[in-house]
Formats: sequence, structure tokens, C-alpha cells
Amino acid sequence: MRKMDKKPPQIVENIAVIDASSDGQAVAKTEDYVMFIKGAVPGDVVDVQITRKKSKYREAKTIAVKQRSDKRVDEVCSHFGVCGGCKWQNMSYEWQLYYKQKQVTDALTRLAKIELPEIQKILPSEKTYHYRNKLEYTFSNKKWLTVEEIETNQTIDNRNALGFHIPGLFDKVLDIDTCYLQEEPSNSIRLAVKEFALKNGLRFFDLREQIGLLRNIIIRSTSTGEWMVIISFYYDDKENIAALLEHLSAQFPQITSLQYVINSKKNDTIGDLDIRVYKGNDSIYENMEGLKFKIGPKSFYQTNSEQAYNLYKVTRDFVALTGNEIVYDLYTGTGTIANFVAHQAKKVVGVEYVPAAIEDAKINAQLNGIENTSFYAGDMKDVLNDAFVQANGKPDVIITDPPRAGMHDDVTKKILEIEPQKIVYVSCNPATQARDLQLLDQKYKVTKVQPVDMFPQTHHVENVVLLEKRA
Repeated sequence: MRKMDKKPPQIVENIAVIDASSDGQAVAKTEDYVMFIKGAVPGDVVDVQITRKKSKYREAKTIAVKQRSDKRVDEVCSHFGVCGGCKWQNMSYEWQLYYKQKQVTDALTRLAKIELPEIQKILPSEKTYHYRNKLEYTFSNKKWLTVEEIETNQTIDNRNALGFHIPGLFDKVLDIDTCYLQEEPSNSIRLAVKEFALKNGLRFFDLREQIGLLRNIIIRSTSTGEWMVIISFYYDDKENIAALLEHLSAQFPQITSLQYVINSKKNDTIGDLDIRVYKGNDSIYENMEGLKFKIGPKSFYQTNSEQAYNLYKVTRDFVALTGNEIVYDLYTGTGTIANFVAHQAKKVVGVEYVPAAIEDAKINAQLNGIENTSFYAGDMKDVLNDAFVQANGKPDVIITDPPRAGMHDDVTKKILEIEPQKIVYVSCNPATQARDLQLLDQKYKVTKVQPVDMFPQTHHVENVVLLEKRA
């Protein structure tokens, strides 16, 4: 039987882009469907190639810009459009802020459908590049080939890569030359590791076959100038591991914490593994308004340190503590917010799912001489019960900073039963925040809304909401 000829890709010309979606894509509309387009900016007129068809929408990628939007800027990064990050790098920062503000407004008005105050103007990030304090890179022996590399028709002998995963493809890694999200020596450290590995024949990991020595590298930094590097190896090759780490230590004296981990699991997570210090300290430290925060290899800390300070100041201002309140800090992480507001509260109780984070929270309290905080580890929906409230006191204020999925229904119901006077809801996902606000609306009124841009060049946005108990 003759094989059917493959249909050529569908090209649609002169598409006018009118909006930006909450997932970072551009939006256009035809008479028949909505189109979500990669690589375009609102105001562009583009030719696109359809990549996916559904009854009510199409997905597409930009193949030519016919008319350039006044919102468009030239991309800084050579990996733009292939790397999954920085989807809005081709849009001016002024307009990035506009669409993030719109994302918050749309979510709270269209999804929550509740009475809202005027939403305050989004708080911009002072740094729009080099603002991240943490990046994680993956080794692969089968790097993703760009269109330019494929079109050369040349045999590529070296397929080793150290970079970021291609979105939606777990085993495809884009080799990164320069990333503009973390300051130097971040790029230099990554490139030095790659150069040493290639020169000395260290095998990059095969993500499908699960073979090879080098798996991942995490680079963390603080505003105080400390650097942590953690390299993940698939097996314990003592000689080669020591050689690589010694080379890195000698070349980069800025590294104050050099660590490694042996990860022979099927996944890249290291939270359950023993991380070994090769040289330097086991942690780095961040300072915020005179407070000292310990950051270990497994610790969570907001990835934009300077803007995290502004986010926490907004949270503290919304709470407006007098010194007499019992505060619950739900999803406390390493206790950053809890310790940040503790000196203005009678008592702060933090709850977090990850036990290691709670240990960090306790250490951070001790480091800063804070004696009115207590921290508990466990699943929020299980920990937050009547016995817990009875043991710790009924909270006057609840601060909640849940993951992107928002709060579990049981947690929301329990908050409604507890009835604190105020709730400050910090969210990295306005859509799930809107869902939870709708549930809380029966007893609480939203009185303040403050979007905060933590992640320039991306579509992600944080939002802080103050809810006050209805009379």
C-alpha cells in the first residue's frame, strides 16, 4: 500500500495580533476561531504556520513579521524563541507590565466575579535582566538542534549540551551560550564546567537510556555576593568528580559553597538525597532589612531577591500589625515572611509541607534572635484543624502564599471556619487566586490588590490581596 503524502503545513498570512494571553502567547481572532501565536507581539501583523487545530482555536508560530508593533523590541538573547523562558523578551518592559496588570484584572473580574477595589498599579522590578538568584541547567548527550543547525546539512559530531529543557520535551535540552537572567559569573561557571567535561571525556547524561556521569548543575547567588554551586552526578566516580570540582574551585574563588550529589534515580529531584559539601560552607546567606536568611541547597527562596523584599513589604503593609496579633503564615516555606513580620506581631505560626524548609525556618528565626515564631511541617489540609488552632491560638491574621495550584478546598473551608479578621493572600497564579477569593467572598471583602512583577521578560506575575472580614 502506498504511503500517504504528508500534508504541507498550513500558512496563514497577514494576521493582526490584538492581545497577549496569560500563558505568554499572542492572541488574534478570525471569523471562525481564536488563534494563539508564539513569537508575536500585540500590534504585530504576522504570517503564521498552524501547529495545532481545535474546533474553537488554533495554535501557531510566527514565520514572518509583516508589520512591526510599536510594542516590539529587539531580543537580547540569541536563544529567544527556542528556549522556553523569557517569552516576552520581544516586548518592551512597559508593555510587559501593562499585560501583567491586565492578567490580574481579568482573572479577578472575570473568574472571581466579586466586588473589587481599584487595583493598584503593578510594582515593577528595578532589574529587568540579571535578576535571578538561581538557575538550574541539565546535561544531555543529545542536544536539541536548531533550525539553523539542521539547514546546514552538516554532520554534528558533538551533540553534548548543557542548558535548558525544551518546553514539553523531557529528553530534549537546548545548549545555552549566554543566559541573561543571572549575573556573572553564572555563565562563566556553566561554560567552564562544560569545557572541562568535554576536554576530559566526562559523559553527559542520556535522559532516555539513563546513562552517563553528568546530570545537572544548580547555580545560586545572594545579594551579599555569595555563590553556591551544586553538581548532580549519576554515579560516584570519585576521581572525575574530584577533578571537576577542584578545577571549578580553583577557577572561581567567588564560590563560597561548592557541593555535589549522587543521583541514580529516574528523576532529577534532589530533595530526598544526601548533598555533600566539597569545599566551603553548606549554605549561603541573604540579608533583608537587617534580617539574615540561611539558604541551603534544598531551600526555597524567591528567585528575585530584590523584588522579594518589595513583595514582603507589600504583605507587611497590608497586614498592618500592631504587636498584639496572632498570625498564621500558611505555606511558609523557609519562614521568610513569618520572620519578616514577627517583630510586629504577638506570635507567628508557620506551616509548610516540606520538613527541610521548616528546619530552615527555625534556623532563620534563631539566627535573627526571633523568639515569637513557631513552625510546623505537614500537609496543610491535615495540619490546619481544630486541635492545631486550639494549641496555637485563634489567629487574628492569616497570611497565605500557596503554590500555583492555589489552596486546597479543605484549607479554604477551614479558614472560613476560623474567621480571622484579615487574610493576606500572596499568589503566583491570579487564576487560582481568583477561584479561592470567590470561595472566601461569603465572609470576606477584598479591600486591596497589589500586583508585583517578580519575573521580567516572562508572563508570570505575583499578586497580593488583602481580605477583611465582613461586618
